[in-house]
Amino acid sequence: MIDVIVVGGGPAGSRTAYMLARLGWGVTVLEKEGAVGNKSCCTGIIGQECVRSFDIDESVILRKVKGARLFSPTGKMLYITRDEDQASILDRVAFDMAMARRAQNAGAQYIFDSAVHDIRITKEGVELYCERRGGRLIARTVVIASGCGTRLTEKLGFGKAADFVAGAQADVVTKGQDEVEVYFGQEVAPGFFGWLVPTTAGNARVGLLSRHAPDKYLKGLLDSLVSGDKIVADGWKPSHGSIPLRPLRKTFGERILVVGDAAGQVKPTTGGGIYYGMLCADIAAGELNRALHRDDLSARSLSQYDRQWRRKLGRELMVGYGARKLFERLSDQQIDRLFDIIEKNRIDVSLLKAKDVSFDWHSQAIMNLLRRAVVARIFGGIRLPFRSSKNI
Repeated sequence: MIDVIVVGGGPAGSRTAYMLARLGWGVTVLEKEGAVGNKSCCTGIIGQECVRSFDIDESVILRKVKGARLFSPTGKMLYITRDEDQASILDRVAFDMAMARRAQNAGAQYIFDSAVHDIRITKEGVELYCERRGGRLIARTVVIASGCGTRLTEKLGFGKAADFVAGAQADVVTKGQDEVEVYFGQEVAPGFFGWLVPTTAGNARVGLLSRHAPDKYLKGLLDSLVSGDKIVADGWKPSHGSIPLRPLRKTFGERILVVGDAAGQVKPTTGGGIYYGMLCADIAAGELNRALHRDDLSARSLSQYDRQWRRKLGRELMVGYGARKLFERLSDQQIDRLFDIIEKNRIDVSLLKAKDVSFDWHSQAIMNLLRRAVVARIFGGIRLPFRSSKNI
C-alpha cells in the first residue's frame, strides 16, 4: 500500500510530495495532464521571500523586478518601487518541472495522464479511481492539490470555493517594455485589474481578472496597449483559469487533506497562490508525517493541519478578502481620487518605508492605508468588511 497519494503535480502538490518523500514515506503523485507545467494562465510572479524560503533555482526565473507602474482609470500613474528586488517572474513550465524533479529525486513517483474521478475512504485506507489509466490505487492517506475547480472536494463533502474570479492572459510581443504595469478601471477589468508583465526581452504577459466576460475585457486591454504603442498587434491566443478568493470551510477529513488552490489558499488581493500554497504544503507534510508515525489518520488527528495553516494565513486572507470586496465597490472616480490622495500625501513612500509591508503579506499595508482619514473619506458610508473572521 502506498503511504501518500498526492492528486495534482502543481507547486503545492510537488512540494508536499517532496517534503514527505525526503522523510522516507512512499509517495505517488497523480497528474491528469501528460506532464507538469500546464498552468498557462498563471502570471508567475512570486516575492523574493518565496524565492529564498523554497530555494528556487535561478534557472527558472525569467526576470526580477523592483516595482511596478500603477495606472488609474484616467491614466494617472503611481510608481511603486524599492532599491532591492521585490519579486521574480517565473518560467512556469520550467518551475513546475523543477519542483517535480526535486520531488522525484527525493523518491516520489509521478504517474501522468491520470485524472482522478473518485475517492473512497475505507477502514483500511483510501481508494482512488483514475480515468485514463483506468486503474485503482490504494493509499494510507491522500492530499488533494488539483487546483481550483476540482470536483473532488465537493464529492468528499468539503464543498467548493465560495467565491472565485476568472482570469484571462495572452503572451505578447512588446515594444521595449521593461516594467510591470497594472491597470485599473471599469473599462479594463471591473472591480479588479489588468497587467502587463515583461518576461524575456521583447516579450510579456498581458492579462486581467474579471467576474464576467474576461475575453471581452482582455481584447479591450490588448487593443489599448497596441494603440498606446506598448505591444505589437498579433494573433493572440488567450489562456484561461479560475482563481479562488476564499478558502474552503474545511480542508481536512479522515485520511484526507486539501492543499493549495484546491483549498483556496490564495491571496485575494492579487490572486497569487504559489507562495501560500507551498507554505501550506509544508504544514500538511509536517502534520501527515506525525500522523503516519502514530498511525492515526483520523479527521481529529488531521484537523491540526487546518488549525495550523489558518493560524498562519487567516488574518491575511480575511483582510485581503475584505479589501478585495471593498475595492470592487469603488467607482472609477473614487479610484482616481485614491490615486490623487496617495500621491499628494506621499502615502506610497511611507508604506514602502514600512518594514512590515512586503510583496506577500498585505494585511498590515491595507490596514495602515485605511486608517488614514484622508483615505477613509473616499469610502464614505461603505462598511469596512474586516470585522469578522467567519469562514477563514
